[in-house]
Amino acid sequence: MNKEECFKEELKYIVDQDIKESLITMINAIPDYFFTIPASSTGKYHPSYAIGDGGLVRHTKAAVRMAYELFGIYKFPSRTKDLIIMALVLHDSVKKGYEKEEQYTRFDHPLLAVEFLKSHLKELSISKEDAEFVSSCIASHMGRFNTSDYSDVILPIPKTPEEKFVHMCDYLAARKVIDIHFDKNNNIVEE
Repeated sequence: MNKEECFKEELKYIVDQDIKESLITMINAIPDYFFTIPASSTGKYHPSYAIGDGGLVRHTKAAVRMAYELFGIYKFPSRTKDLIIMALVLHDSVKKGYEKEEQYTRFDHPLLAVEFLKSHLKELSISKEDAEFVSSCIASHMGRFNTSDYSDVILPIPKTPEEKFVHMCDYLAARKVIDIHFDKNNNIVEE
């Protein structure tokens, strides 16, 4: 499986070469299961395009596309946009743990994704400050859905405009009322 090819279109949105190369490294390290599972095993929290084989990839692509579309009205600096895209690509990267250890989503998956990113820092071309920025966006991407009856973990709530933006993009990509069409290669179809 060519993991990088899976996010070829999303990688085109990134201007900074160091961020792009770092994201490619991270994409290639994402557990294989990520590329085949649905975004939601029950279908309760995601639209139909995010269900079934490859649904998590489509959800992730939708979240990145939401960001790309919203960058037209939210004026972030170019580097910030690149880091936001990196955070969105990685936000659910270990949704079921490092080795698909759970039937359902691990509630602490945002924190696991931060650990996952930090475990690869030596291989990346981004600064520690950039990694912290991406980590804070990933850790808080669940927004107000930061507690669970099934876990003692309390996830951080987004505080900065960038963290809130990442949460909003993930939230919109999970709304059943928003329909996005994909081709057989899981690329968004322009209509």
